[in-house]
Amino acid sequence: MKIVLYSFGFKHGYPEADVVLDVRFLPNPYWVAELQGGTGCDPQVALYVLNNDGGRRFLAGAEPFLRFLLEEHQRKGREQLTLAIGCTGGRHRSVAVTEHLRAYLTACTFTPEVYHRDIDKE
Repeated sequence: MKIVLYSFGFKHGYPEADVVLDVRFLPNPYWVAELQGGTGCDPQVALYVLNNDGGRRFLAGAEPFLRFLLEEHQRKGREQLTLAIGCTGGRHRSVAVTEHLRAYLTACTFTPEVYHRDIDKE
């Protein structure tokens, strides 16, 4: 089964996807001067987004949910599942979560394709 992970910013439009996760509740690096210019691919930005109580709790629920969802769709013969993860602008939080989920799914023997639609937008 083809798995597509897609980060995006809600302010740039809503994507077409099978599942959409809104991660705007996570801490926003945009408001931290030394992190604002980075992206969720930068380790220090990803740590800021995910290494806190909300981030850890989110991942603790999202990881088993996502694995269950993918295994069930795969078992039913589904050819593709697209998961879109959104934050406000699509540079920091959604990218950090998408990259974390890429690593998690890869460790679970899935091979997701990853796209960061809005990472270069202002």
